[in-house]
Amino acid sequence: QVQLVESGGGSVQAGGSLTLSCTASGGTFSRYDMGWFRQAPGQEREFVAAIRWSGSTAYYADSVKGRLTVSRDNVKNTVYLQMNTLKPEDTAVYYCAAGPAGMTVTQTYRYFFWGRGTQVTVSS
Repeated sequence: QVQLVESGGGSVQAGGSLTLSCTASGGTFSRYDMGWFRQAPGQEREFVAAIRWSGSTAYYADSVKGRLTVSRDNVKNTVYLQMNTLKPEDTAVYYCAAGPAGMTVTQTYRYFFWGRGTQVTVSS
């Protein structure tokens, strides 16, 4: 069983930056593809970004391309989401998730383990 804990959320003004971290414990982190999702009030959870177990390939939702960067450190068992040029529409609870290597990363149901989320609020 893998436990995931997100951190780094907060409140920023539009145009600002935040870096989210997600640290894993209780399993072999490097075996899993890792994803970031977000959920705004009254909306469904949506895919934001993901990175393969090796760190070789990253994927992004169209809405965040060029502004967000996902990376991972398999020694520190941590995945990161660097968020730049934040917009009010980025306001949401951000979740990290772990799933089997090689899966379709955009689909929530493919992920085995989820963190509890961290709030990101962007004011205009």
